[in-house]
Amino acid sequence: MAFWVYMMTNASRHPTYTGFTGDLQERVWQHKNKIEEGYTKKYNLVRLIYFEEHSYPDIGIDREKEIKGWSRAKKSALIESVNPKWDDLAREWGKQYKPNQGPSLARHSAVKARGAV
Repeated sequence: MAFWVYMMTNASRHPTYTGFTGDLQERVWQHKNKIEEGYTKKYNLVRLIYFEEHSYPDIGIDREKEIKGWSRAKKSALIESVNPKWDDLAREWGKQYKPNQGPSLARHSAVKARGAV
């Protein structure tokens, strides 16, 4: 099973949100469709701009906490190291995605976290 640390933003690239999930496709779908009340809905954070895969949940949770503690500049540098234009990495997933029926992540360039097994 895979676990994911990911970052979302809006068209203005500010603010960003860092999260952790066991189902990246479903979670991004929830953000894009504003399923839950909260920070990402309030600021229209519907663009997936970064994600990395982890094999163990505790490593992913630690990584999420680490990134959340970083400065805006350090987060931007991480995003730009793999996504220099801040493209929406899930733009083709679309609003038609239904949980457990979305496109394969294999078609996307996931980032393998340094040191994650």
